[in-house]
Order: sequence, then C-alpha cells, then structure tokens
Amino acid sequence: MTSINQKAAQPDSSSQLTPLKLARLSLFQGCLGCLAVIFAGMLNRIMISELAFPAILVGGGLAFEQLMAPSRVLFGNISDNFPLRGRRRTPYIWIGSACFCAMATISIPIIFKTEEALRQGDFISITTCVIGMCTLFALYGLAISMASTPYLALVIDLTNEKERPQAVGIIWCMLTIGIVIGAISISIATKGLDGVTEPSLLQPALQKFMTWVSSIIFIISIFACIGIESKEKKEISRKEKNNEIGPVKAWKLVRSSSQTMVFFSFLILYTLGLFLQDPILESFGGEVFALPISKTTLLNAFWGCGTLVGLLMGGLWITPKLGKLSTAKIGCWMIISSLILLIFSGIISNVNSLYGVLVIFGLSAGIATNSALSLMLDLTLPEVAGTFVGVWGLAQALSRALGKVFGGGLLDIGRIISGPENPLLAFSFVFCLEALVMIAAIVVLNKLNIQRFREDTSIKMETLMMADID
Repeated sequence: MTSINQKAAQPDSSSQLTPLKLARLSLFQGCLGCLAVIFAGMLNRIMISELAFPAILVGGGLAFEQLMAPSRVLFGNISDNFPLRGRRRTPYIWIGSACFCAMATISIPIIFKTEEALRQGDFISITTCVIGMCTLFALYGLAISMASTPYLALVIDLTNEKERPQAVGIIWCMLTIGIVIGAISISIATKGLDGVTEPSLLQPALQKFMTWVSSIIFIISIFACIGIESKEKKEISRKEKNNEIGPVKAWKLVRSSSQTMVFFSFLILYTLGLFLQDPILESFGGEVFALPISKTTLLNAFWGCGTLVGLLMGGLWITPKLGKLSTAKIGCWMIISSLILLIFSGIISNVNSLYGVLVIFGLSAGIATNSALSLMLDLTLPEVAGTFVGVWGLAQALSRALGKVFGGGLLDIGRIISGPENPLLAFSFVFCLEALVMIAAIVVLNKLNIQRFREDTSIKMETLMMADID
C-alpha cells in the first residue's frame, strides 16, 4: 500500500506550474481551438455550400476524427506507464502535434479530389476518394488523441487539487481564444473568396492558408511544452512496473463505480446537445441570412467571445457561489433557451440578432463547460490521470462524432420535410432536437454523486493493487 500512497501523492507534491508556465502551456490548447474552427467551420462550410457535398457525407467524414476517440483511453494509459526519454507526457504531445499538422496540410488536396470525383459521377472514383477522405480524418483524430490526452494528464500531474480548477479554467479560456483567433484569421484570409465556387480558384488559396497555419501551430506546440515537464530522475523498478495500472485493470477501475457511467452518459448528452449545431451553424448563416464565407466564419468568433466570458464568470463567480452541479444545470437550461432564440433570430431574419444570440449561446456554453470540467477533475484519480482523462475525452469525442453525423443527417431530413424553399424550418428541426438532448443531459446530471464515486473507486483501487502484491 506504500507505493499506492506515494503515487497518489505524486501529482500534488510535483505542483510546479507557475503562472508563466501555465500561460505558455495553455498555448497548445489555443492551437487546438484554432484548428477546430478551421475543420468544423471553414472546411465544413466550403464542402457543403461551395463544393456542394451532401451534408451527410461532410458530417460523416468529419465524424471519423471523433470515432477514433477510444484511442484516447489507450494513449492515456500508455503515457501513464511508458515514458519516453524520462518523460511521460511531452514526447507524445509533440509526436501527436507533428502528425495532426501534417494531416491538416494534406486534407485540402484530398477534399478537392473528392469534389472532382463527385462532379464526374464515377462510382469507383467517388468510393476511393470518400474512403481516402474518411481515412485522413481518422488519422487526424488519432493524432489529436495522442497529443491532447497526455496534455490534460500533464496539467493534472503539475497541479494539486486546489490549483487545478484555476489552471483548467485558464487553459479552456485559451482554447476559446484560439477559436476566436482562428475565426478572425479565416475571415481575413478568405475575404477574397466571397462568392467564389470554382474549385481551381478555391484550392490554391486554401492550400496556402492551411500550410501556413499548420506550420505556425506546430512551432507553437513545441514552444508551449518544452521544459515544462521534469525528467524522471531514476528508472522505474521491476516491482513498480508490475504494480502499474494496465489497460485491463484501468477499465475495471473505470467501471467500479456506477457514478462513472452516470457522468460518462452526462458528458455524451451534454456535448451532443452543445455541438449538434456545430456542422451546420455556418450553413445556417449562409442559407437563412445570406451571409458570405468571410461573414459566416465570424459566427464562431461571436460564439467564442461569449464562451470566454462564460468560462470566466463560471470559474470566478457562479460556480464558487452556487456549486458545480447547480451551475451545470443552469448552464444547460441557458443553452436550451439560446437554441430557441436561434430559431427566433431566423424568423425575424435579423443578422444583428443572430450575432447577439450566438454571444448568449457562447456565454451559456462557457458557464456550463466550466462546471462540467470542474466535475471532471473531481471524478479523476491522480494515480491514473491519463486513463481517466482518456475516458472523459472518449465520452466527449464520441458525442461530437455523433453531433457531426446527426447534425448533417438531421439537416438533410429537415430539408426533405420542409422542402427546398424553406431552409429555416430545416435548421429549426435540428435545433429543437438539440434542445431535447440537453434536457436529457439535465435528467442524467440529477443522478450524479461525487462522494459515492470517490468511495467506490478508492476501494477498487486498493483491491486491484493488493491482488498484485498477493
């Protein structure tokens, strides 16, 4: 039991994330936010609206990134147990960063090759290109998992229980800032492409933009993590290696408390309720409000600014005053109200009201997300931080994958119901279903009990480790 207690105490005793290091480390999360808005925003809009891809194909293709989510548990466990050159997290972050930047760069020619195949109508070419595009997004998802899961585990490693909420709040604020910067950069870079639908003009401009962005993001990723993680002073003994929590034991530990599955289900429903509109938001602005590409990319900036304010309000005021569970419920109800207001903004067809609603939507998302992240930290064991972060990342990624597939698919269904002349009805169909999913998330959240989780997992941890000693 001595080794268990020593390992459990290690994250607290190694608390060394100074404000300057935290600010630098958070740059990596900003990079992920910038890339996210490029894939979920710009490329999604261009494929659907400018290149006339079927929405279900776009949503399904992008969903392959999230379908690689089970690898998060694997990468988390690997980073827990297999350090490279004396470091458990940083090498995996850098390798993953190099891979997802490379995948982002080669995504442009594959997308336009798929467009050419769809235009020509050759079945074999279409099948080959679609498989290639889905494979690319799957590899991109693997790379994101390899980098982001050890990254969040590193944050837990370097902070104690008191410091983590503040650290995570700052890091997620940087994620939102990355989204805003990405949206503004896209708006500036694509301003000359407004109204352009010719692939031969779109491809070179997008390729140049993506190459520059990927290169900058990779450099920042290296800078963000270099020197943050201390090198282990000695090799792990054979006995300590035998006592590591491997994948099988880690999964037993995850399943040891019913509260784990309750929170897992909440994360799936909450994230789905938050991002079901994600693959169609820019198309909503383009089709219902007749906004050009440079304007629809700014929708993410309004949403991001609201989220940033919501994260700060939730972390500094609302969550400490009302508690994590109550704040999460309030945030969920605010998201539901925002979805209703989105429909109303389309009815009155006022662009300024759309911008205002997206700020409110972001504010709601920030408040709910801050409390959800705080709950996630409370439901993570320091002994196996990488594994639990991987499990929570799995829940979020699966639901974002479902959001991409269902968002595009439900929009297609809505268009069948409403007809081609009434796009608002088709989008409203998606928003209403999204609100129902968020209501289901609130119902599940009412069943969460953090104290019961801690008791169940602590007993199971001792049982697993004592079994090895015997």
